Amino acid sequence: MSYLDNILFGILLIIGFGYFYSNIKKITRNINLGKAINRKDNSKSRWKNMAMIALGQSKMIKRPIAGVLHIIVYVGFVIINIELLEIIIDGLFGTHRIFAFLGTTYNVLIASFEILALLVLIAVFAFWTRRNIIKLKRFTSKDLNGSPKKDANYILYFEVVLMTLFLFMNASDLHLQNVPGGFSHFIKAGSFPVSQFIEPLFNGVSNELVMLISELVWWLHITGILIFMNYLYFSKHLHILLAFPNTYFADLNPKGQFDNLASVTNEVKLMMDPNADPYAATPASDVPSKFGASDIQDLNWVQLLNAYTCTECGRCTSACPANQTGKKLSPRKIMMDTRDRIEEVGKNIDANKGVFVPDNKALLNDYITPEELWACTSCNACVEECPVNISPISIIMDMRRYLVMEQSAAPMPINAMMTNIENNGAPWQYNQQDRLNWKNE
Repeated sequence: MSYLDNILFGILLIIGFGYFYSNIKKITRNINLGKAINRKDNSKSRWKNMAMIALGQSKMIKRPIAGVLHIIVYVGFVIINIELLEIIIDGLFGTHRIFAFLGTTYNVLIASFEILALLVLIAVFAFWTRRNIIKLKRFTSKDLNGSPKKDANYILYFEVVLMTLFLFMNASDLHLQNVPGGFSHFIKAGSFPVSQFIEPLFNGVSNELVMLISELVWWLHITGILIFMNYLYFSKHLHILLAFPNTYFADLNPKGQFDNLASVTNEVKLMMDPNADPYAATPASDVPSKFGASDIQDLNWVQLLNAYTCTECGRCTSACPANQTGKKLSPRKIMMDTRDRIEEVGKNIDANKGVFVPDNKALLNDYITPEELWACTSCNACVEECPVNISPISIIMDMRRYLVMEQSAAPMPINAMMTNIENNGAPWQYNQQDRLNWKNE
C-alpha cells in the first residue's frame, strides 16, 4: 500500500469508529433517561451470570439446534475479528501480515479463522432457511412484519459477504505468496485449509490483476466490518455488545418476587399498627411523583437497557401462555415497543437541543395497550426463556401499577375484588362476620 492508501485507511478508521462512538453515546444517553436503580450488589453472582449467560451462552443451548448454530456464529464473529487488529496495523503502516513472526501459532490462528468462517457460512445458511423456507412460527409473527424481518435477513447477508470476502482475501494472498521467486511484499505466512480450494480460480490470471483483486477484497472486507459495526445501532444485533452489561445488571431476586413501593408499604404498616399515629404522613421524599409507569421516563434504566438488548428471537413469546391462547400479549412486542419509544424520545431530544419537548404521546396506549398488559399471567415464562436475561414482565407490572393506582383503570373483576377487600376484608362479597366462609367452599 502507498502512503496515500495508508492515509485514506486512517481516515476511514476515524470516520468508522467516530460514528460508532457517537452512537454509543446516544444509546447511553437514552438508557439514562430511566430512573435510577441500584444494581451493584452481589458482584460475584453478577460476574458469574455474565460469564455463564452472555459469554458461555448457557441459556441458548436449551434449544440445541438454534443454540449450536448461534454459538458457531458467535464464536466465529469474535475470533475471526481478532484478525482485525492485524488488518488495522497492516493498513496504517503498509506492512503485510505483521504477526507472521509468530510462526506456527500464526499458522494455527489463520487456519482456525478459515474453518470458523466456513462454519459461519453453513450456520448462516441454516438460520436463513429456518426464517425464510421453513418459516418457524416465532419468526412469522406479525411482531416482525416490516423492518424487523428485513433486519434479521440483512445481518445474515452481511455475515455471508464478510466471510466470503475474508476467504477470497486469503485465497488471493495465498496465490501471490506462491509466485515463484516471490511477488512484491507478499511473504509466505499462514495456513489456509479453506481458501486453498478457492486459490485455483486465480490460475492463468496475471499477478498484477490478482494483486488488484487482493487489495479490492481487503478494502471491501475492512469497510464491510466498519459498516456492520455501525449498523448494530440500528439493528437487533446490538445485543452483541449489550448482552454483557444486561446479564450483569439483571435482577437477582427470585422470579416472581416483585418490588414494593416504599410509600405504599409505609401506609399499610401505619394502618396495621395499632400504636401508630393515624395522622402521621409519609415523608415527601418517599412519595413517588407517579405510581407505576406510563412512559419510558417512568421505567428504570435497567428496563431501558433490556429493551435495547432484545434479540427479537421470540423465545419469550413462544413460551407465553397468554399468547398461546390467542391473546394479544407478546413479550417480544413489549420490548420492541419500548425500544421504539425510547428512540422516538431520543430523536425528540436531539431535535430540541438536548431537551425533551412533550409530544402528546406515551408508551402506554400509543405503543402498548391495556389489553396486552392485562393478558399477562405474571408466570415469568418470558424471563425464564430469554437467552440474555431480559424481563418483559417488570415493564408490564409497572404499567399495570400505573393503570390501577393512577387511573383506577383495572378491569371490572379486579376492581370488584379490591373493593371487596377494602369493605369486607376478603375478595368476595361476604360481610365482616362471614369473611372466613370461603374456607368451606
